[in-house]
Amino acid sequence: WAARGLRVPARNALLADAVPREAYGRAYGFERAMDNLGAIGGPLLALGLVAAFSVRSAILLSVIPGLLAAGAIVYAIRHIPHATVTERQPLRLKLKPVMQGRLGRLMLAVGAFEFGNVAATLLILRATELVAPGRGQDQATQVALILYLAYNLAATATSVIAGRATDRIGSVAVLTGGAGAFLASYLLFAAAGSGVLLLGMPFVLAGIGIGCVETAEHAAVATFARSDIRGSAFGVLAAVQSFGNLAASGVAGLLWAVFSPRVAFIYVAAWMGVAIVGFLTAGRDARNRSSSSRSKQ
Repeated sequence: WAARGLRVPARNALLADAVPREAYGRAYGFERAMDNLGAIGGPLLALGLVAAFSVRSAILLSVIPGLLAAGAIVYAIRHIPHATVTERQPLRLKLKPVMQGRLGRLMLAVGAFEFGNVAATLLILRATELVAPGRGQDQATQVALILYLAYNLAATATSVIAGRATDRIGSVAVLTGGAGAFLASYLLFAAAGSGVLLLGMPFVLAGIGIGCVETAEHAAVATFARSDIRGSAFGVLAAVQSFGNLAASGVAGLLWAVFSPRVAFIYVAAWMGVAIVGFLTAGRDARNRSSSSRSKQ
């Protein structure tokens, strides 16, 4: 996870340098789709390797794609079109300019979303608890994992569509739609029964939501952040995402244990409502700024 904290902001900043501004949505959508596809294929491959060899061998073999990924990154850095040589800058986080203006307002809205973005583990647990009384614990776990597969498939397909939509209608609209999908999903989880098909709907909605939001978040930061603070902006975004996810899952888990799963999902649904208001506000500010610029011209 420390490696993830180093890798993700750098990757997103590199991607912003490698593609034209008008293709940010498609670029980040493709990246998110491949990441979600890996979340499906990776565990399936690991299960096959463990069955054929052992857990130790499977972990050892995972070094190979890691080295290939590192080599691909080095190759990409050396072949970025329009690469420029800049003066070496001191290593420091430029927090103040990131949290100002429309980029700062976007970060606040993203923070509200992340405070409601609970770990998918809680979705699996909710499905398992609802299905277990009629099917038994083992079968309920299998059903929940199949539903989680549907979540990842929905996220994979949606990421590509959300990327294209971001380039056409803007990142804020896609962010708002993604938060709306999560709001509907959480409300369904709060009221869900034990029917597998009915449980599939909130899993798919959550997959659609994460595919939209993760794609549009990265495209929005790449668009709103100046080139000299882009790395810091992606670092702040990753920190907001990580802290928000931790807080969301921790508080929701506490509410789950003290009160009920229904209370926990209503709590995170409320944060999605706050995020929608924040995204709409950020979108209105962007439109006002655009209209003001056109009137001056």
